[in-house]
Amino acid sequence: MPNTEHAPAAVERLLTELTPREKVGQLNQRLYGWQAVERDPRGGFRLTRRARTEIDRWGGLGALYGVFRADAWSGRSWHDGIRPEERAEVAALVQEEVARGGRHRIGVLLSEEAPHGHQALGGTLLPTNLAVAAGWDPALLTEAAAAVAAELAASGVHLALVSALDLLRDPRWGRAEECFGEDPLLAAELTRAVVTGMQDGPGSVAVVLKHLAGQGEAVGGRNGQSAVIGPRDLRELHLPSVRAAVEAGALGFMAAYNDIDGVPCCANRDLLTGFLRAECGFDGIVMADGRAVDRLTAMAGSPEAAAVAALDAGVDLSLWDESFALLETAAAQDPRVAELIDAACRRVLTLKHRLGLLLGTDTGPGRPVPYRERLTLAARTTDRLSGRLARQSLVLLHNPDQLLPLTPQSLTKVVLAGPNAHDVTAMLGDYVPPLPASSAVSLEHALRRALPHAEIVCPPGLPSRTDLGGADVVILALGGTSHRAYDDAFADNGAAAGPAAVATAGEGVDLADVSLPGGQNDLVTAVRARSACPVVAVVIAGRPHVLTTVTEHTDAVLWAGYPGPHGADAITGALLGGCEPVGLLPFTAPRHSGTVPVRYNDRHSAADVYRDAPDPVLFPFGYGLRYGTIAFDHLTAAVTGRSVHVEVVVTNPAATEVRGHRAAVRPPHRRGGTAPATGTPRLSTGSPHRRAAASPSPGTCPSRAASPRARPHGPAPTCT
Repeated sequence: MPNTEHAPAAVERLLTELTPREKVGQLNQRLYGWQAVERDPRGGFRLTRRARTEIDRWGGLGALYGVFRADAWSGRSWHDGIRPEERAEVAALVQEEVARGGRHRIGVLLSEEAPHGHQALGGTLLPTNLAVAAGWDPALLTEAAAAVAAELAASGVHLALVSALDLLRDPRWGRAEECFGEDPLLAAELTRAVVTGMQDGPGSVAVVLKHLAGQGEAVGGRNGQSAVIGPRDLRELHLPSVRAAVEAGALGFMAAYNDIDGVPCCANRDLLTGFLRAECGFDGIVMADGRAVDRLTAMAGSPEAAAVAALDAGVDLSLWDESFALLETAAAQDPRVAELIDAACRRVLTLKHRLGLLLGTDTGPGRPVPYRERLTLAARTTDRLSGRLARQSLVLLHNPDQLLPLTPQSLTKVVLAGPNAHDVTAMLGDYVPPLPASSAVSLEHALRRALPHAEIVCPPGLPSRTDLGGADVVILALGGTSHRAYDDAFADNGAAAGPAAVATAGEGVDLADVSLPGGQNDLVTAVRARSACPVVAVVIAGRPHVLTTVTEHTDAVLWAGYPGPHGADAITGALLGGCEPVGLLPFTAPRHSGTVPVRYNDRHSAADVYRDAPDPVLFPFGYGLRYGTIAFDHLTAAVTGRSVHVEVVVTNPAATEVRGHRAAVRPPHRRGGTAPATGTPRLSTGSPHRRAAASPSPGTCPSRAASPRARPHGPAPTCT
C-alpha cells in the first residue's frame, strides 16, 4: 500500500474545503458500474450520460461498484462486456473523468466482487470458500488471495469485496458455499489469510470483508433474515473472524442485511462502532450491503431517517442506496448529522489517500494504470494456485472396500452419469463471470482425456442396461449448482428472484429440504439395482446435502464442493490415483434433512433426541478418509503458560509419498474451533517424522487436521 504518513494533514485540509454536498458525494456509491461506461462508436470507451449526471451532482464520486462485473445479473458477457485487455483503459478513463468533475481532483474507489476470484471477464477463479476450507491450508490461501489481488490491482481496482465472515450454521441457506465452514477458529484463520494475502502483497488492494455479522445464523436458513442469537453466541461464533481480520489489518467491512436480536446490522451502533471500532481498534471504512440502508426505511419511518440511522451506527459508504443521498438535507437540519458526515468522510478520504487517490500524492488520478503484462502474470499465478486448492479440497467420505483409487490400466469401460457429468458451470459456484471458451472442462471431458484407451459412456438421465453392460465402474456426478442463467429473474441487489432456471444453491436460493435435488437419490438406487459393477459417487455441491442414500447404495463417495475451473481434472486425478484426497469436512454432514441445523459445537448433542432420527449425523465435522494409513505414536505434551507443545512421531508405511497430512490437538473448551499443528510434514516411504503443535494463538491454524474441541456427534477423525 502507498505511504500514509501525511494522510491526516491532506485529509483535514480537504474536509475544510469540501462543501456539504461534496462530502455526502464521497459517502455514496449509487451507480451500477457496468451502466457507467459504454463503448464509443469512434473507438474506445466513454462515460454514459448516467455516470456524468452523477459526477456532476456531487462534484466527484465516492466509489463506483462493478465496472468490470460480468454475469447474468449485470447482463454483461463476452459479447458486450469489458475484456481483460481493456480494463486498464477503462479504469484510467473513469479516474480521469471523476477527477476532472470535481474541484479537488479526488479519485474514485473502484470496487469489485472477488469472493473467489474477480467477477469479470477473464477473471481467474478459485474454488469457493467451503471447498477451500476443506483443505485446511491458510498458507496456500494466502498465496492465492495475493494472486487474485494482483489481478485486481493490475486492473486499476481498489476495493475487493470478499466473502469471509459468514459461518455455516444452517445448510438450508443458499450462500453456504461462501462460508469457511462451521468452525470459528478455522474460519478466522482463513479470513486472516485472505486479508494478509490481498493487502500485504506487492500487488495489493484493500479488502472489504462481508458480511458483518451473523448472517449465517439467519432463522431457517432464510437469506438476510433475523439472527436470533444472544451476545455470547455472537462473540463466540461470529466475531472471531472479525477480530482476526482487524488484527491482519483489514481496511473495510460490509455491514450485513440481517438483524441481530431485532437490530439491523446497518443500524447497529454497538456492533459497528462499539465492537468494531472502540473494542477492536478498526480504523477503516464500513460499507453497507447493497440497498441495505434503504431497507431501514420501514424501521426508521422515512428514507432520510434510515440514512441517519446507518450513518450514526457507523456506516461510511452506501451501496446503490437512494436514502444516503439525502444526508445533505439531514445535515442542514441537525449539526450532529454534519459531524457524523465529517467523520465518515474523513475515513473514506483517508483510505483514498492510502490508495493514492488524492491530489498531491505520488500515485494520484491519471497515473498509468498497471501494465497488461502484470495482469497476465497474476492470472497465471492465480490459475496455478486454483488447481492446487482444488486438489486438496477433495474429501473422501466412503471407501469401505478400498475401491478407490481406480487403476486406469484395468478400465475398459466407464459409465458416467448424473446431473453434473457434463456441466462445467456446476464446478464454479455463485458470483462468477462467463468463462472463456475451453478454459475449463467437464468431468466427462477430463475422464476421456485421462482414459484415452477406455470406452466412456455418458448417457443422459438413468443409464440403460445396455449402457451398463460390461462396465468396470459407474461414476455418478451428483450434487447441485449455483449457475445463473441470463434469462433468470433477479432482485435489485443481484439475488435470485423467483424460481431459478438452473440454480439449486447460491444467493437467494434457500432450500427447505437439503436432500439432493432433482430426484438424485432415485437415480442412485436405480443405478445400484441395475449395475453389476461398483458404483462411485462424486458430490459437487455448495452446501451440505443429505448423503445417506448415496452412502448406502455406492461403493465410494468423494465430496468435491465447488472446486473451481480445475475441478474436473482434480476429481479425475483423485479417482484414478493421480493425487490423494486429503481434505476434511469443514461442516457436519446431516443424516436426515429434518434434523438440520446440527453442528459439532452445539452446546448439546442432537444424538438420541429425535425418536425418528436418533443418529442425526452422517459424517462429523473434520471427517475425511485416506487411501493409505499414516501411523503415529510416542505422543508427548508439555504445557508452558498458555501454550501446549506437542510432539508425535509420524510414519508413512506405504510405498508412496504422501503430502499434506497434519497432526492435531484437542483443547478442552467447547468453542473456538480446532488447535493448530505447526508446519507441513512431507512424509516419505517408511520414514518417521517428529511433529510439534501448539495451542491456538493468533496467526496459527491447523492447516489440515480437524480435531474439534467438543465433538458430541461422533468420534474424532483419524489423525493422519
